[in-house]
Amino acid sequence: MFLAALSLLLLQDTTRAHDGRANQTSVAPPRVEATAVVDGVLDEPVWSRAARLTGFSQYQPVDGRPAEEPTEVLVWYAPDAIYFGIRARELHGNVVRATEANRDNIGSEDQIQILLDTYNDRRLAFLFGVNPLGVQQDGTRSDNFGGGAGGRFQGGGGVGAINPLEGNVDLNPDFIFDSKGRLVEGGYEVEIRIPFKSLRYQEGREQTWGINVLRRVQHSGFQDSWTPAVRANASFLGQSGALVGLRDLHRGLVLEVTPTAVGRADGSRASDGSWDYDASRDVGADVRWGIKQNLSLNGTVNPDFSQVEADVGQVVLNERFALFFPEKRPFFLDGLELFDTPNQLIYTRRIVDPKAGVKLAGKIGSANVGTLIAADNEALSATGSDTPIFGIARVRRDLGRNSTLGGVFTTRESGSDYSRLVGGDLRLYHSKLYFVELQAVQSWTADQSGARSGPLFQATWDRTGRTWGFHYNVQAVAPEFEAAAGFVNRTGVINGNLFNRLSVYGSEGSFLQTGTAFVSVSRVWRYSEPGMGPIEGTESIFPSATLRGGWLVNGSIAHGFFDYLPEDYGSYAVERATGAATDTTAFTVPGTEGDQWTARLGVTTPTFRHFTATVSASLGRTPIFLEAAPGSYKRLDVVLDLRPTAALRGAFQLTRYAIDRRRDGSEFSSETIPRLKLEYQLSRAIFFRFVGQYAARKRAPAEDRNGDPILIGGVKDPGATTNDFTMDWLFSYRPIPGTLVYLGYGSASSEPEQFRFRDLRRNHDGFFAKLSYLFRM
Repeated sequence: MFLAALSLLLLQDTTRAHDGRANQTSVAPPRVEATAVVDGVLDEPVWSRAARLTGFSQYQPVDGRPAEEPTEVLVWYAPDAIYFGIRARELHGNVVRATEANRDNIGSEDQIQILLDTYNDRRLAFLFGVNPLGVQQDGTRSDNFGGGAGGRFQGGGGVGAINPLEGNVDLNPDFIFDSKGRLVEGGYEVEIRIPFKSLRYQEGREQTWGINVLRRVQHSGFQDSWTPAVRANASFLGQSGALVGLRDLHRGLVLEVTPTAVGRADGSRASDGSWDYDASRDVGADVRWGIKQNLSLNGTVNPDFSQVEADVGQVVLNERFALFFPEKRPFFLDGLELFDTPNQLIYTRRIVDPKAGVKLAGKIGSANVGTLIAADNEALSATGSDTPIFGIARVRRDLGRNSTLGGVFTTRESGSDYSRLVGGDLRLYHSKLYFVELQAVQSWTADQSGARSGPLFQATWDRTGRTWGFHYNVQAVAPEFEAAAGFVNRTGVINGNLFNRLSVYGSEGSFLQTGTAFVSVSRVWRYSEPGMGPIEGTESIFPSATLRGGWLVNGSIAHGFFDYLPEDYGSYAVERATGAATDTTAFTVPGTEGDQWTARLGVTTPTFRHFTATVSASLGRTPIFLEAAPGSYKRLDVVLDLRPTAALRGAFQLTRYAIDRRRDGSEFSSETIPRLKLEYQLSRAIFFRFVGQYAARKRAPAEDRNGDPILIGGVKDPGATTNDFTMDWLFSYRPIPGTLVYLGYGSASSEPEQFRFRDLRRNHDGFFAKLSYLFRM
């Protein structure tokens, strides 16, 4: 207790203190010709000279209140690095959540995030996060919701409609920095060193960086901010503080070479029942050269595969459009935030199996610049012998304090085929609470189907108010529009969305912390016939509440309608029986499917010490797209995150999704997917992972609304039943980003009857090994 009291007294010392609540957010950290051992113990004399950031404010669930838990952040810099010391106090006893988790996997733990806006443009910040033991989390953060080039968090409803604190966070990039933390009586302490080699920043002998520090307190569910950020602002980064007077920063030579070797042995069952393995091996390398502190050149040859690092589950039943998976390959991740565009016009996973690539990215003057050229595998060309060449360029220029003007160009050239795209976008902030975003794009495509071109237009208006916010958007995409280097999964439509948010805030300590209602109206028209009326639409309300202790309750009620498009059913016919004879007749495409009522309810527990759980149930009516018929569905999702020990983690997910035909109540399809992931963190650098998933999917043969069989392309649809069980084992050794050893085994089996586990038949398996080493000069 004496140590805790002494710590609180130290927090009250005003020497070199900068109180965020008093708006003392301009900080001149001392430059010291010294080093500090990063051991989590802030006992070197240099720490007594550091600038001190104090006076944190609560942001979530309610902004504007003093933080309940005292936090002090010390900052100073040496010629080659910037240092942060964190003293986070906990006044509620032994409630700090901290484990030796895997990198970036600290979302369920107490944590500190340092946001460094090294260009001081209030548009993008490097994120350096740590838990109380110093386990690292890193990436980038921006206020934009347009779409990350590698598949990061998608805002969906806009800043005003949702929450500006969430922003657009991408945790895929990895930066090299040092951190170490420890639990102490009454809280925790962490020490961080960020080398200037790991950052891109402005040119100039003396400069100013934007800064903010966030603290997540898991036992209460609160998030605190050093600067007194408020919800009534369209830009969270625009409310950052500043590190001023940074001078004579010595980055030195930034040259990184990462050779990679990959070996695989993929097994499958041959037609005669024997088991064959196809072995392959490959070597490649990534090179990164920091030409200047604000400009980097990257090159790659045979960039390594990334599937082992992806951990994305997708439910694919009754889907109409393509699914999205994030980028994980290191060559593409470096500087990926500079390629962001509205409407995901750049999506680097379109470059499926590149043989080589080169990239130049950084900030030149007031313009963010990203350019990339890559050669894909010949097998991905239409002829199988041409080399597809991707060319991508993105420029975004600063306008005023937060606004931007951008341009984008992409092309995919493959022999005589091409797909090219040129566009511009403008984002203007006004009146503190608002932003307007405009985009116009034109594409040109030529392939075996002929030549065609088409535009994409979008206009957005967003208000971020504390009590009331909105996000109004209209988008028009021509049917001929194609983004060969992007991810635009639906064309030929005009989308209109009105999204409003109303929020209320409970008094301090009340049962209801925040209550929010999202009210939306959306319509979709044919691009070629907008005057014919909408072809689908939805009206919905999404109420949610944050309750005392960190409980979350949310739900939705929605009403919609849907038109079946005749062109989607051009190959359909119906087989009808007349006595003993059968005849084939045309398939009749029905009109509007109206009164599509749906409802959902979800509950998430607080982040308890050993577990977190989410349960969500929904039901309602839905179109059965394959049959162009009305259906009803029920869905249950359960997620259980377990942390029984500091080293062991488990995540169990269960999805049950069933669709019945409304005409007779018969089951059209069902999907049951239990999934278990176990991770054992042997040390900061070593972990073991097991992922097991069973996917039981069943779909009845397609029938029309009279119960007659549907023929697709002249063939009677047979339905489908699959009961697949997959297992993946992984050993990972990764002391720093870029240096790693992966050893793994995966198998895929199936059985005739679901969840029997008696007649499982192994269909495929594979062994793999990946080794890479980062040489940093």
